[in-house]
Amino acid sequence: MIKVMLCDDHALIRRGIRDTLSDSPDIQVVGEAGDYGELRALMRGTACDVLVLDINLPGRSGLDVLHTLKDEGSGVKVLVVSMYPEDQYAIRALRAGAFGYVNKGGDPQLIVQAVRTVAQGRKYVTPEIAQMLVESLTAPVAENAHDKLSDRELQTLVMIASGKRLSDIAEELKLSPKTVSVYRARVLEKLGLQNNSELTVYAIRNGLVGQ
Repeated sequence: MIKVMLCDDHALIRRGIRDTLSDSPDIQVVGEAGDYGELRALMRGTACDVLVLDINLPGRSGLDVLHTLKDEGSGVKVLVVSMYPEDQYAIRALRAGAFGYVNKGGDPQLIVQAVRTVAQGRKYVTPEIAQMLVESLTAPVAENAHDKLSDRELQTLVMIASGKRLSDIAEELKLSPKTVSVYRARVLEKLGLQNNSELTVYAIRNGLVGQ
């Protein structure tokens, strides 16, 4: 039996994933958490094989959680399930220690397949991610400017370029507006941009958001 823990701040999404996984006789959902604090408390008292983790958590992001688990030498296999397209966060998640990455908008049965794959200690990637990995290996070593951004800075860039106000971003990420403003300032500085309009154009040109 594969014991699975869920961490997503949206209860309805957790329920959908739980119902999908629970239909499989070899998978048991042993706990759910809505943020990093709940997850840590849950993991202290409950053993699991696979953690199904959302990237967009309040406070500490899913990428932060991945880095923490990796630093602690945790044996839990992490499957990232995100609303963000693969080309935005998949490679970062895998580098941070994730065993797989699945988009929430895809076929629910892919999550079942992914959980079984990572439970065996194998990586799960979609054909799109596999193609990106191949291209990253064969392409010239020219780094994109946004590759230098921290995980939270990239997240802020994507959200601003998607049309969200700083106050909305602060509320969604459970951060202060001042902190979000600091992230925005760092993004503009690192990318050599002047304002949100230029930031949005950059994001579109580099495929970080849709047009």
